[in-house]
Amino acid sequence: MTSVSAQLHRRLAIVARAPSMSAAQLGLLAADDSELRAIEHPDRRALAKLGLTPRTIAWLAAPDAKRIDADLRWLDSTGVQLLPSTSADYPPLLRESPDAPAVLYVRGNLRSLSDPQLAMVGSRNPTAGGKSTAREFAAHFAHAGLTITSGLALGIDTASHEGALAGDGPTVAVLGCGLDQIYPPENRALAQRIAATGAVISEFPPGTEPLPACFPQRNRIIAGLSHGTLVVEAAQRSGSLITARLAGIAGRDVFAIPGSIHNPLARGCHQLIRQGAKLVERVEDVLCELNISLTAQLVASTREEPHLPKEGAPQLDKEYKILLDALAFEPASVDSLIERTGMNSESIASMLLILELDGHVAPHPGGRYSRMAGQ
Repeated sequence: MTSVSAQLHRRLAIVARAPSMSAAQLGLLAADDSELRAIEHPDRRALAKLGLTPRTIAWLAAPDAKRIDADLRWLDSTGVQLLPSTSADYPPLLRESPDAPAVLYVRGNLRSLSDPQLAMVGSRNPTAGGKSTAREFAAHFAHAGLTITSGLALGIDTASHEGALAGDGPTVAVLGCGLDQIYPPENRALAQRIAATGAVISEFPPGTEPLPACFPQRNRIIAGLSHGTLVVEAAQRSGSLITARLAGIAGRDVFAIPGSIHNPLARGCHQLIRQGAKLVERVEDVLCELNISLTAQLVASTREEPHLPKEGAPQLDKEYKILLDALAFEPASVDSLIERTGMNSESIASMLLILELDGHVAPHPGGRYSRMAGQ
């Protein structure tokens, strides 16, 4: 690194910690001088005319030198990159957002951020069927050439990232904390796998803890990066609905997968559909709506339903079919199944075990079971 580039790198590290600084404001600063020399001896009046807040100006005028030194050492030791909005590698869709961050911290492949992306979000405590749906849809989208973007949270986010990786596609994880604070900690290994082909990113500098206020900010980046947002399962009061709302405000497509009227995690999706989100039953429903360039061959490769059983799968005996028909997609107890089928508890318990081993049903807390999607 030359001395000039080292100076610019330090200035970008200062900008990255500037509170509330947007991509548009950094663009105005860089328009006069791409090396950002103006922040070395900032003119407060000139910065105010660019729309910078007093807090932003105060930081630029007197940054914490020790903290910036520590940031630069951390960047150097971890390989995390600073990606300013003035860079050609900054994701173009995100740059269009009025409140896009001035700088992103990126671990992984910068190019994956400019690939066509679909956000997939949902509940942190989904049903087994919801997780399966997210994983299978994500794998099909990845196979069709889409990069799956989500928030690394437990539940639907995790299933979506894992599905994209299983579909041999990159995936992007947007964190609501610094990249040195992988959250949740259970997903540290997953974050490493994501960074190997895609990217783990954040607007928050190192040391930022996963505070509740950070996640709505994180959600706007998920929505801003993506051509559309697909909600798989969400309660009526859910952070996923914030992401969907932000996607709609940005003029992006919003999709939702419906569910049982008895499933509280379907109510958020039903609410979105009533508000104009596109109802999704198949991968094709999303691909045909997105205004991106996908080859006919890739679209055709997704025409098979992700949940349909493969040809040649063993057929269930009559009693197993009766039990499966009686078992809805929302969790049901053994007592409920006794009432619906007239079978005794011993037979039902034995059959449920076999159906679970064969992947037809999923267990839930409290001794309840639900039917897997596509069964």
